[in-house]
Amino acid sequence: MQFAGQRTDMGLKPIGEPVNELITITPDILPDIDAILLTGITPQETIAEGRSEAEFLHLFHEKIALPGTIFVGYNTVRFDDEFMRFLQYRNFYDAYEWQWQDERSRWDLLDLVRMTRALRPDGIQWPFDTTGKPTNRLELLTALNKLDHAHAHDALSDVMASIAVARMIRNHQPKLFEFLLRFRDKRKVSELIMTKEPFVYTSGKYPSEYEKTTLAVAIAEHPKKQGALVWDLRHDPTPFKNMSPTELADAWKWSRDETKLRLPVKTLQFNHCPAVAPLSVLDAPSQTRLHLDLTQIKTNHIALKAMKDFPAKLRKALELLDTQRQLEFASSEQAVDGQLYDGFFDNQDKQAMRVVRAAEPNELGESLHLKFDDPRLSALLPLYKARNFPQALTTEERKSWDAFRRHKLLDGGNRSRLAKYFTRLQEVMERGNLTAHQEYLIEELKLYGESIMLSEEEMEA
Repeated sequence: MQFAGQRTDMGLKPIGEPVNELITITPDILPDIDAILLTGITPQETIAEGRSEAEFLHLFHEKIALPGTIFVGYNTVRFDDEFMRFLQYRNFYDAYEWQWQDERSRWDLLDLVRMTRALRPDGIQWPFDTTGKPTNRLELLTALNKLDHAHAHDALSDVMASIAVARMIRNHQPKLFEFLLRFRDKRKVSELIMTKEPFVYTSGKYPSEYEKTTLAVAIAEHPKKQGALVWDLRHDPTPFKNMSPTELADAWKWSRDETKLRLPVKTLQFNHCPAVAPLSVLDAPSQTRLHLDLTQIKTNHIALKAMKDFPAKLRKALELLDTQRQLEFASSEQAVDGQLYDGFFDNQDKQAMRVVRAAEPNELGESLHLKFDDPRLSALLPLYKARNFPQALTTEERKSWDAFRRHKLLDGGNRSRLAKYFTRLQEVMERGNLTAHQEYLIEELKLYGESIMLSEEEMEA
């Protein structure tokens, strides 16, 4: 519900005024209650002060996504960028062009911070959580290093804090900063990884006791994604040598059972700005800090290379897992809003999408005489109109919109979205220990939930 950003030059000096926008929540959406308690932004604020999604995206493409822009944030590649892609998709924009076309690109500071902590920590104070485990939460990192971050989880405050953290790392470790900035280019990542030689890899998937960092090696190209299947060389591959693809697939699945033998393979996606580096960055202090036994690493690598049929079995295991996921996906109802990754739109549909974006609100419908190749666009069009231009709905369109909301919010009785929403509100209230402001937020959330409940007349329609 909030977008913020500040353009800077390559020296991280601000250019112009920051952007700080609220985006109006629509009446088919129930906000995450715990998220609202964190951000303090109520649905009512977005309705009173925000732009519609269509209005915001017009601003975004005209004023923000300028040619040559590098979109940078803290954990944005895996989190914020997903919100942005779905936002573009459901509003008839290409979901990806904003991050690569016209020399635009993206980068993520979280893995830069992790790799700096792992390899070049000097000069920076590094936080730990209440249990003594290393943590890289933005608000803790800024507090410990006395960087301004007055309103954590406010988007603009987080933006300014992220810039401050980037400056701090650039000042203390300029070579590492510039190296990883260059390696936001997927071609550079691919060139390093697909030598199939060991490399330094920092990822949130690895344990914090090793500063999220290991030595890894590519086993094979990923069959479907721009990436590779990589092995964590801390682990001996021989226990997996004689496993069948089915057994490998089972060992690959996440399990709560910590005693279960876990396949130490992960997908490294070249276009996700992974924090990777050649072995030359690994100095003696880093080896000690990361508890790396290079002799054991070498032994594991030799054993892995000797398993000639392992890459083929691994690809088969991945195929089995993908089939299982597809069956699970097919068995659950998937609304069109969630179908972004079902495929790309062709050029004819992209042209039709431009027509939709340029149309007047009262033209959105059959009068446009559009024929979409992709059925997702036909399903999205009435939702696009209802969410962005509710005042332009005809009587029949209003009935269809109310039926859609009724199905989305109320189907399932006690397990419906609306029922779960009010149950969670009750749980938070009964938990107690709320501040006066949190009590105000809970009351606002309760009022909002009541405000989007359909009337008896609408229920009967």
